[in-house]
Amino acid sequence: MLLKAILKSNSVRTAACWLGAQYIRLVHATGSWQHVGDDTIRKLRSEGQPFIVSIWHGRILMMPYAWICGEQMHMLISQHQDGQLIAKVISYFGIDTVAGSTSKGGASALRGMLRTLRAGECVGITPDGPRGPRMRASEGIISLARIAGVPIFPATYSVARGRVLGSWDRFLVAAPFSSGVFVWGEPVFIDRNASAKDLELARIELEERMNTITRDADERVGRTPVAASPLIAEA
Repeated sequence: MLLKAILKSNSVRTAACWLGAQYIRLVHATGSWQHVGDDTIRKLRSEGQPFIVSIWHGRILMMPYAWICGEQMHMLISQHQDGQLIAKVISYFGIDTVAGSTSKGGASALRGMLRTLRAGECVGITPDGPRGPRMRASEGIISLARIAGVPIFPATYSVARGRVLGSWDRFLVAAPFSSGVFVWGEPVFIDRNASAKDLELARIELEERMNTITRDADERVGRTPVAASPLIAEA
């Protein structure tokens, strides 16, 4: 695979990540972008309030530009090799990373995220990463929000011109010279004393809100919405 070949060489990997960052900059600079629903998060940051940003794995490419210029952000990135490539690319936009995931490396990742939130800074998580199922939220992000006592804000993007890859996450690669949109959803709050049932309801609520804004973003630019992975019926 091309990815494995790239990962064999540090110099090639560094060059590829730099080129990836330049491509993202090119797409943003040549595009026409709309921001929807970001008033609340801007107000919270102006007040120094931390929160969690929730992004589907397939919609992460252009998200550095959804964030507030000059505000610090920390992304939870998996320890898989492809995750480390993502970490290097987003570092060119001043975004720090915490290694781990909501499933593997969870304990150390949770501690790192908690330290960041308690320091008054924000964290970003892809709750369907690193391997899916696509557009289905894991429990980890809900647990973090409960312990930290902060809200979760869904966020996404879409573009009129671009390609949806055949990868598990249906990764959206935006094309230059396109119209695009960043959409923020309403926050999900989790009570510190929430029961197991309440936590599951919050997870479902987050998943539904994320899928709603992703569909809305696609429809705003005339793109056919990507469907979430089918739910697996319990035995």
